Amino acid sequence: MYQPDEFALTETGYRGPAPSWAPATPALWIVDTRQEGERAQRLAPGILDAEELERAGRLVVEADRLCYTASHVALRILLGARLGVAPDAVRLTRERCPSCGGPHGRPATDGGVHFSLSHTRGVALLAFADEPVGVDVERAPKARTVSEIGDQLHPAERRELADLPEEQRPAAFVRAWTRKEAYLKGKGIGLAGGLSHDHVGTGPRPQPGPAGWTVTDVAVPAGYAAAVAVRTAGQPPAHDDERRK
Repeated sequence: MYQPDEFALTETGYRGPAPSWAPATPALWIVDTRQEGERAQRLAPGILDAEELERAGRLVVEADRLCYTASHVALRILLGARLGVAPDAVRLTRERCPSCGGPHGRPATDGGVHFSLSHTRGVALLAFADEPVGVDVERAPKARTVSEIGDQLHPAERRELADLPEEQRPAAFVRAWTRKEAYLKGKGIGLAGGLSHDHVGTGPRPQPGPAGWTVTDVAVPAGYAAAVAVRTAGQPPAHDDERRK
């Protein structure tokens, strides 16, 4: 399990180390968006671009607005530190989707750093690596949510959930969900890639694979679950017929 670094802002910005990592080993940062949200909001006009500021402004619920702002301010600050440029000079783009070719694949920057961002109310998680990487953090769901969407998982994962006492299913479900979404985000296809195709497991530790990827849980506060997936160094993207069924 990865232990992420904590990201904290000062009144004038972030003062800390730039992301660094070994080959195929992601660097991870966690942001307490409740604690950092107001500072991030004050810094945002000088860091975020017009599209990000507009999107944040459209969020009606303050907790959501602060979460979005804090996570994107942190992303630009950390990317800027890694690339050696000012946060507002970081150029964010989208790669083409490997499934349909549309302009909604992995987020990217022209500096060659692979990164991924996930946030849910109260917590944001960021990952940086020298290979494609995906990260996901989620709040623990209610039992009703598990019963409504648990059948979207891999058949083996559905059996694993069915074998558990009902009170243990939400934690097991969200472990599988975050592992799978991290992997699919790393591939650049998101949930459109299908949650039923690859077996990552619902247990305390992820199952090996999918082929060419390493999936690892991430330590986050109680009430949340998180995972990171990084492509094995030197491995080409897996084709659909190479994925675990």
